[in-house]
Amino acid sequence: MTMTALTGARIVLPDRIIDEQALLIEGTRIAGLVERVPDTCEVHDLGGGWLLPGFIDTQVNGGGDVLFNDHPTVAGIRAIAEAHRRYGTTGLLPALISDRAPIVDAAVAAGEDALAAGVPGVLGIHIEGPHLNPGKKGIHDAARFSAIDPDALARLTMPSRGRRIVTLAPELAPAGAVRALSEAGILVCAGHSLADYDQTRTALSEGLAGFTHLFNAMTQFLSREPGMVGAALEDRTSHFGLIADGLHVHPAALRVALVARGIAGLMLVTDAMPPVGGQRDRFTLMGQDIAVIDGTCRGPDGTLAGSALTMAQAFRNAINLMGCDMVAASRMASGNAATFLRLDHETGAIAPGLRADLVHLDDARRVTATWISGTREDRGE
Repeated sequence: MTMTALTGARIVLPDRIIDEQALLIEGTRIAGLVERVPDTCEVHDLGGGWLLPGFIDTQVNGGGDVLFNDHPTVAGIRAIAEAHRRYGTTGLLPALISDRAPIVDAAVAAGEDALAAGVPGVLGIHIEGPHLNPGKKGIHDAARFSAIDPDALARLTMPSRGRRIVTLAPELAPAGAVRALSEAGILVCAGHSLADYDQTRTALSEGLAGFTHLFNAMTQFLSREPGMVGAALEDRTSHFGLIADGLHVHPAALRVALVARGIAGLMLVTDAMPPVGGQRDRFTLMGQDIAVIDGTCRGPDGTLAGSALTMAQAFRNAINLMGCDMVAASRMASGNAATFLRLDHETGAIAPGLRADLVHLDDARRVTATWISGTREDRGE
């Protein structure tokens, strides 16, 4: 098997940036980092820029003019993954917005089939609802909400080849549900919730692993009522996603979250909708007309409806809006999500033995190429 050497770019590691070294790929894995390229290697000069671990997005509702709810199939998942890959996303979880049980079943089955078929970049699925609080429904259709009953638990805990995230409102979950899901290997996240600080802390003690789009659709941090946001920022074992588009969350709040929690618990997510990588700036969600307005997706009444954000732009925003350096932004876009998904032994960093999931950025920090398990695609922004 011929070894490939990627040269000519600065390489972003979990703790520093190195220059004048080459990254070696053998098959699907990173073989090493060397100062002198072996004569037997096939050399690819990247011509400058930066080489980073590929971005990992744990919340992707759609892309390429495809909404996962409308196309809970392998073809739908493939189209979404292909649309996001050009923006540096080499790992993602398609996210299903609250829907009826047959659609949830179809989405779970499609996720398993996509994993079995080896669709590039697919790591599992994210089921966001329908077990949410109508008081924080956002753009979700509350008529599709339902309680967690034995049938729902059985559906959510079906064995999986990949990772499965379930977002729920912990204050509405029956006693023992969070623990049962967690013990079944599900990554339980809180979101679209009116849970207070104490209820959130209880859920954390029962295995709550994270928070879906921190600040959005949850109880806020107040002086005498710290809310879910306060519990998330205080905790040191969970992770939270941030939609860093400067619209869902004010840039100052993004910076406060980073200072309060530190880099380790923060994951950049897109909450992306069909317009990302697509041709249209309008789509239909649960019978509502959604349009891209001023860079984000909104319903007829102005309600935020996911985003038009890409992981490449989220990465740049981490630098420009949050004041992060390249190393920190890379961890928030890759390594932290890999840790949250319990895949850091496989991906999320540049290190020997890990999968060669990579993204190359030019000097303007725009995507020029990606690698998924060592397979290169020269389709960028």
